Amino acid sequence: MEHEKEFTGPEAMLYSHKIIQLSKALWKTVEKDWQNWIKPFDLNINEHHILWIAHALGGASISEIAKYGVMHVSTAFNFSKKLEDRGLLTFSKKETDKRNTYVQLTPEGESLLLETIHAFDPEGNGVFHASLPLQELYGKFPDLTDMTAIVRRLYGDNFMDIFAETSKMITEEAGRRPDEDELSQEA
Repeated sequence: MEHEKEFTGPEAMLYSHKIIQLSKALWKTVEKDWQNWIKPFDLNINEHHILWIAHALGGASISEIAKYGVMHVSTAFNFSKKLEDRGLLTFSKKETDKRNTYVQLTPEGESLLLETIHAFDPEGNGVFHASLPLQELYGKFPDLTDMTAIVRRLYGDNFMDIFAETSKMITEEAGRRPDEDELSQEA
């Protein structure tokens, strides 16, 4: 059932304008923060996102990478190919599905992804610092409920499930530091 129109054209345009301007401004800082975070690992944002999605899904088709990474299929394929060339992903076809190309993290890819998570430094993150006054005022960081609801309506429950899975991974891994035995095994 369609919603009855309970807004005026100018109200709709003003709302859209605010979303556009705020999203663009926020993305500019998010992009800079993300690039600075992963630069030491010789990764770009698309590559890092692909590693994350492939991990969250336990392997993924290029179509899934594109869908959940909010990128064009050719972008997902080309950056996945670069990750394969570096030995971080493997490509395969399934016996039951020869049409789709699937990627899987290699142990090196898994290790690099976890290394990036452990290397996150809140001191170098502009969005995090801009959120600190809200955390101090309310005792928690913004929960982004409204934004999450909008994204769910735009991209669906499956998208949000992957979002939850990557968030779970951060919760589990970020506080965990490799111990001495793990570091010596990796060397």
